[in-house]
Amino acid sequence: MTQDKAENYTIFGSTILLLLFIGLTLFVASIARANPAPDAAAASATFKSKCAMCHGPDGAGSEVGKSLNVPDLRSQTVQKLSDAEITEVITNGKGGMPPFKDSLSGDEIHSLVRHVRSLRAKK
Repeated sequence: MTQDKAENYTIFGSTILLLLFIGLTLFVASIARANPAPDAAAASATFKSKCAMCHGPDGAGSEVGKSLNVPDLRSQTVQKLSDAEITEVITNGKGGMPPFKDSLSGDEIHSLVRHVRSLRAKK
């Protein structure tokens, strides 16, 4: 009977440790997902350095961009494009817009897509 008790305590203790491990893992994962600030800040910096010259700091278009007829990134026309379509334009360029596939990583391009999406709310 003493051996059964020890075995039960071992199983109980192992179960508690496993539940604590799972709980801590999920907690850390939720914190990592809930903190997009560094990515958003990096995307904003990339937008300012690569895109704002033509698209303006708010996506509405700079004077240079307006003279080149760049679209307002906040507009319904741009915002209704799929993420894949916006990714394609950033990656391969379109019209007078140069391609950025050689100067930006895939992650940077995807971050820019999210940044373009965030401009809709600022219109």
